[in-house]
Amino acid sequence: MKHRPAEVALAIKRLQYRHHRALSRALAPLGLSLVQWDTLRHLHQQPDASLHDLAVLTFQTDQSFGSLAARMADRGLIERVPGPGRAVRHRLTQEGERLRAAGQEVAEAIVESSFSALSPAQVDQLGDLLDAALSSDPTA
Repeated sequence: MKHRPAEVALAIKRLQYRHHRALSRALAPLGLSLVQWDTLRHLHQQPDASLHDLAVLTFQTDQSFGSLAARMADRGLIERVPGPGRAVRHRLTQEGERLRAAGQEVAEAIVESSFSALSPAQVDQLGDLLDAALSSDPTA
């Protein structure tokens, strides 16, 4: 075996950390943190998502995401609307959509640059390998 699993796991973590640092720097001029842009991205993909769903998708606790959502609503980036029962649903505002789209361009450029040393076939292979690794533990 050329690469030990622990070394591969560390390389994945390093790449993720590189992406987070670069994204944080690039999103700052838009007035967004990485977790705020990630929230906008997920709401674009899943309009009317619940607070809990968004917390899970953005790797936050429900409590911390609730605080984040309140700040984002105060800034006019998202709307919080009543859902069934006690649920609260979330939607993008026009300003939130504008910043999501601008952040998406930034994020795509950073990630494409990060994988520029790989051929398209290698990127596909890496994606397939990560999908296989992630599917082996459905509780994660």
